[in-house]
Amino acid sequence: MDHAKLSGDLKEIRKRNHALSILVGVLSTCVLVALIIIVKVVGTERTIVVPPTLSKSFWLTTSKASASYLEQMGSYVAWLILDVSPETIDWKKKELLSWVAPEEHGAFKVKQEVEAERLKRMNASTYWLPQQFVPNEETQSVVIRGRLKTQVNGQETTADSKAYLVEFDYDGGRVHLKGFKEMPNEQQAAAQSAAGDDDARSK
Repeated sequence: MDHAKLSGDLKEIRKRNHALSILVGVLSTCVLVALIIIVKVVGTERTIVVPPTLSKSFWLTTSKASASYLEQMGSYVAWLILDVSPETIDWKKKELLSWVAPEEHGAFKVKQEVEAERLKRMNASTYWLPQQFVPNEETQSVVIRGRLKTQVNGQETTADSKAYLVEFDYDGGRVHLKGFKEMPNEQQAAAQSAAGDDDARSK
C-alpha cells in the first residue's frame, strides 16, 4: 500500500469537504435572510409613521390608514388650504402640493394659484376653525365641519359654517391627497346626523 498517496488523497478529500462546508454555510445564510425578507413583505404590515401634526396615535396598513390618521391629515390639509393670507399662501401651496396624488397635482396647483392671486389682489385672509371630524376608513376620507372666517383689509366680512370632504389614496407606502371639496348643505346635514348617531352609540 502506498501510504504517501493515501495520505495525499485524504488531505485532498478533507480540503474538498471543508470547501463544501463553507459553501453550505453561505447558502444556508442566504436562505435564512431570504426567508426573513419574505416574512416581512408578505401579509398585512402596519407601519407607525409621524404625520405633519401629531395629537393622536394611528396606524397604516398596506391598503389604508386608521381613522385617527385621516382626522389628523384632514385637519392639516384643511389648514393648508383654508387658513391662509397673502403672506402664507405661497409656502402653504408648495407644502400642499407635496401631498397631492400625481394625477391630481395639476388641478390642485391651478386652483391654489388662482386663490393666491385673489387673496393678494383683495388683501384678504381666511381663517379656519374646525369643529367636527367624521372619518371613514372604508373610503379613506374624512368630513370636516367648522367655521370659515374671511377678512379683507383686516376687517371681518364673513363667518360661515362650512363642511369639506377630504379624500385620500394610499399608494406606494404613502397617503396622497386625492380630493378636497366643499359639501352642499344637505350633505352637511347628513354628515352631522351620522356623527350624532355615532356619539349616541358611544354613550
